[in-house]
Order: sequence, then C-alpha cells, then structure tokens
Amino acid sequence: MTLRTHLDDFLRGRIIGRVECGRTQLEVSDELGIVQSVISRLWQRFQDDGNASRRYSTGRPRVTTANEDRYLAVTAKRNRRSAASDLSCQFSSATGTTISRQTVYRRLGQIGLYARRPVRCVPLTATHCRLRLAWSREHALWTPQQWTCVMFFDESRFSLQSDSRRTFIWTAPELLPKILPQV
Repeated sequence: MTLRTHLDDFLRGRIIGRVECGRTQLEVSDELGIVQSVISRLWQRFQDDGNASRRYSTGRPRVTTANEDRYLAVTAKRNRRSAASDLSCQFSSATGTTISRQTVYRRLGQIGLYARRPVRCVPLTATHCRLRLAWSREHALWTPQQWTCVMFFDESRFSLQSDSRRTFIWTAPELLPKILPQV
C-alpha cells in the first residue's frame, strides 16, 4: 500500500499554471509524476471556486450543532441528577437528532460539566461550627483511656440501610462545594 501525501501549495500552483498554459492534464501528469485523476480534481475545483489550496478537514463532522450543544447544557443544568442516557433520550425527543451517551459526556465535558457524586453530609451552620469548636476544646486533653468509653461522636457517619452512592450530578469542578446538593 502506498503512502498518501498531500500536494503542497507550490506544486498545486505549478499544476494549475501548466494546465492554464494549454498543456493537457495527461502531459502535466507525466511531467510531474502525479496521477492524472489528482490533477483533474484539482483543476475542476480551481475552475469551480478559483482556489487551489487544500480544503480544511478534521475528520468526521459533528452530529450536533452549537445550538443543540447549548440545549444539552441547559438541560443538564436544569436536571443535574439525570443520567447521560436520560439526557440522550431527552435530547433525541426534543431535537430529532440521536446521540450516544458518550457524546453527552463529551459535549458536557467541553463546557466544563462533569458527573460527580453529591456530598454526603449535613451542611454546617455558624452555630454548628461554634458548638463543634467548643466540644473539641473541651476534649483536647483527653487521654486514650477516656476515649475508650466513647461509642460515637458527632462526626460519625453510619447508615441503617445500604447506600450504593450511584447517584451523580452534573457540575463544574470550580462549583463543587457551592452547588452540590446535600443528602
């Protein structure tokens, strides 16, 4: 299999110049050692739009438009607990464009939204902080013997039922402590 290389702009100009001077595409092909079909396509495009430079291409075109990306972001911000597959279904029903769960992750990641677990604690008020500080000052000088009598204290976390912690929310890393819902 041969290695494909793109024609540089100087060589494109030489090809166009020779064809404009009246040489046939086959003659130019033989002189420069380039396949005649390449010269034909280059000449045809030059006649169509007057441009011989290489067209910009980055691979597969995007499935979503900029407006659809904004719609997806707004939907994720309104329903922070919805899964990527749910967002994909909502998006498909609203716009008629089918996208995968992975596309949802990529598009939201491009604007800085990521699926994160919510914080699992009760938010502290100023009163809570004051009481905790007073308690810690009272018990700062306790010996290990005194601590053996304590079953649990206010920092302990326990649950009477299993918790899978599989709920995620869409959030930006810089907003993590501010907007994460407390459970």
